[in-house]
This record gives sequence, C-alpha cells and structure tokens, in this order.
Amino acid sequence: MSISPKALLDSYGVQPKKSLGQNFMHDPNTLRKVVNAADVRSGDIVVEVGAGAGALTDVLADAAGQVFAIEIDERMRPLLEERFEERDNVYLVFSDILKTDIDALLGDDEYLVVANVPYYISSAILWRFLEARRAPRRIVMTMQYEVAERIIGAPGAMNLLSVAVQFYGRPRIIGKIGPAVFWPRPNIHSAIIRIETQAERPVNAPSRETFFKVLRAGFSLKRKQLKNSLGSGLGIKAREASSLLQAADIDPQRRAETLSLQEWARLSWAVAEKQAPL
Repeated sequence: MSISPKALLDSYGVQPKKSLGQNFMHDPNTLRKVVNAADVRSGDIVVEVGAGAGALTDVLADAAGQVFAIEIDERMRPLLEERFEERDNVYLVFSDILKTDIDALLGDDEYLVVANVPYYISSAILWRFLEARRAPRRIVMTMQYEVAERIIGAPGAMNLLSVAVQFYGRPRIIGKIGPAVFWPRPNIHSAIIRIETQAERPVNAPSRETFFKVLRAGFSLKRKQLKNSLGSGLGIKAREASSLLQAADIDPQRRAETLSLQEWARLSWAVAEKQAPL
C-alpha cells in the first residue's frame, strides 16, 4: 500500500507551501493515467517538472528509460534522495525549471515532458518548452480545467497561450480529474492535457519571431478592436494598423480572440511585407 503524501511529508517535517502552490497527486489510478497519457516507453527520456514527494516519479521510473526529475523545493531533497537512491534511471535535479538549461541537461536527445505543476506557473512552463531550441516530442501536464479548455479552443474563445500552443503542437484533453486526487485538495477541477509537438508548423509564417511579435501585439490590449491593440503593440498609428489588417483581409474592428491561426499568419506576412516596425 502506498504511503499518503501527508504521512510521508510529516515524516520529513515538511509542510506544503502555499507560495509554491503545492498540491501533491497521490491517487494511483490517476498517476497511471497521466503516465499512460504520455505513452511512455522503455527507451524514452522523460523530464518530470515538479517531482514533489516522488509519487509520479515512481510510476514514470517504472515505464521510462531515464527520468530527469526537476524540483525547485530544496526541502524535498532528503525525501527524494532516499526514495530513489536505488533507482539508477532517476536523476534528481534541484532547480527552477524556468532557469534550468535543458540543452545542457539532455544535449540533443529526444525527450518527453510530464508535469504536475502549480497552476500559477503552468503557462510559463508551457512557453518554456514550446519555445526551447529542442522542443519535447510530447508534453503531458495537469492544469486547471478551464485553462485546458481554452488551450484547445477555437477562434472566438482563444487567447495568446492557446494560439501559441496550437502553433507549436496539437493539444487535446485526455481527461478531467477531481480535487480528491491531490493533497492538499485544490478548490477546482483539473485536466490532463496532451500536446503533440510538430516539426512542421500548421501555418506558413514569415518567421516564428515575426508571428509571435504580431501575436503579442494583437493581444496587448484586452477587449479592444484589433486596429487599436495591434497599433499599440507595434507602436504605430491605428490607421496604419487598419491598413495592415485590411491587407491581410481581416476586419480592423475584430478582436484578437476571434482570429484563426491562418489569419494570424496572414497578418504576420502583411507586417513583414510592409516592414512595419517590430
């Protein structure tokens, strides 16, 4: 029988930190569901973000060839080192994932990312890996259910993160999980989301840099018409922004959340061709 995270942490004198958003997944069925969602094979290298008390690390170690378990909380070091001292395929890295040099850690090896992370940092972690020099083949994360729904959303309900994720990969929700699988229990439901990254982009843009500078400009002013948000974000007048939007066959009065990936790509071409200041 597996020990509860509360009992395990109590034995090491550790209490969850609200500042780190710590909610430890402990339900065996859910842990297996996360690993199965990542389709982990015996030869795979897995980067686990947020090892916590090691429950998910344990299941990953059974399935993968190597597990690089990254944990920011140094208080977990004695627990994790003792728990995995006889696991020769688990490598503990005590570091902030947003500052960790993944290239130095893995070189050019192909890898997967599996993460049960605090919700407040899930978006930043997604950006970190999607924009990496060598992106993971697949990302599986638990996150707030409403955020996952937005990520897989269609035009009309998209935001900067959802457009970015769909530019880099194919996201889908694997399942919904309730608060009871975590300790302490969060007040919200969660989702397991799987993102298959892709070498070939779904749209043709002049460059990744131009696409994202235009995208960020478009979302720079919430609930504003594109001619205003794009103009503000690019540092140009609204009438110049209107001209760029019209060149891309986009109504300047629309709002950023209504645009499709194809329309963002057309707009980035219009900006590139007119050499608008970026």
